Amino acid sequence: MVYQYVAYNENGQVVKGKLSAASEEAATDLLGYAGYQALTLKPFTPFLSLNKLFASLFRVKSAEIILFYHELAILLESGIDIAASLELLQGQAANRTLRKVLGEVISELRSGNQLSVALGKHPEVFPPMYCRLLSVGEQTGDLETVLRQIADYMEKEIATTKETKSALMMPAITSIVTIVVVGILAIFVLPGFGSLYSSLGAELPLPAQILITTANKAQSYGIYLLLAVFVAAGLALIYVKTPGGRYKWDRLVLSLPIVGRVSHLNQLNRCCRSMSLLFRAGLPLTEAISLVIQSSSNRAIAKALSDVQQDMVKGEGLSRPMAKNRLFLPMMVQMVRVGEQTGNLDVTLLAVARSYEAEAEDKVRSLITLIQPAMTLIIGGIVGLIALSLTSVMYSMYGQVF
Repeated sequence: MVYQYVAYNENGQVVKGKLSAASEEAATDLLGYAGYQALTLKPFTPFLSLNKLFASLFRVKSAEIILFYHELAILLESGIDIAASLELLQGQAANRTLRKVLGEVISELRSGNQLSVALGKHPEVFPPMYCRLLSVGEQTGDLETVLRQIADYMEKEIATTKETKSALMMPAITSIVTIVVVGILAIFVLPGFGSLYSSLGAELPLPAQILITTANKAQSYGIYLLLAVFVAAGLALIYVKTPGGRYKWDRLVLSLPIVGRVSHLNQLNRCCRSMSLLFRAGLPLTEAISLVIQSSSNRAIAKALSDVQQDMVKGEGLSRPMAKNRLFLPMMVQMVRVGEQTGNLDVTLLAVARSYEAEAEDKVRSLITLIQPAMTLIIGGIVGLIALSLTSVMYSMYGQVF
């Protein structure tokens, strides 16, 4: 089996690569023989595979995974063994992908593998960070508590994401409606007025001339303009899918006014909450940060954390490398420094997460309050400008007649 790893060598340099081994333990031993200390190790999944295609067609929702963790914790607390619990959950799972994955996990358990190892072979459904936490729970004998902690963490993350998306939904819908209304006016309404005024020999004021000329151009070349927009959007999408393009896009999102601040706070909130959860479970900081990097949805934040991780390997701690990057806000750096000094890093990280979460929620509420009147004014201004330009022509014609 092929494994993908992130490790650091004897000089403290972080390296990445792939290797073939019979099992995860064998892959770890091979890295050790080569002088590497593994930070992360996971099965390598090729870009095109039937499993990925099947999972993409029948994607497992986060709500289904949360329910799975809650129910598994209840079954284990009632005294049912893991394999029997999974068989019960497999029988009542409505999602085809989840049923298939649970069937493979049960087979792995029957073969003698641990739950965390079996789930870790399906990273598209069970992220590596959660599997590592489950491994800690298996070692400490507190698997039920870890399952509940993961479920609570996922619920909080989903609630934050939904709130942000709901705030952005209104301006998106309003913008689409505005574009459609303006497009209809420009393509179907304004050219008719232009022909009417030309037949009457009316002298058009400058605003009306600009609008009608623009409308005529849009009517004549509208298909080409639309095609150009689609091509440009497609090229931009392809570029964003590349590593460099995704990094620049994520960096741009963080720098946007208002929305960027909310996104930045949510990313740092997720980062702090994840590190707190992993550090409290007993994982070393280097491994915890590596798992946070893998789970991060923003490439700019992931790159900043990778830089911090490299400096940590050199013995600089956590707060000092964070202070070098402006993506880590001052309060976060200061609280991390206090946590390092007092030995309560998990507590201070959780406090930072809650603070950023509260600030993000406050900004989202303010954004929702301002969006509707602002977009109403924008639409009214555009339509009013068009109406004013057309009515000014009528007044001009009356002046020429009388």
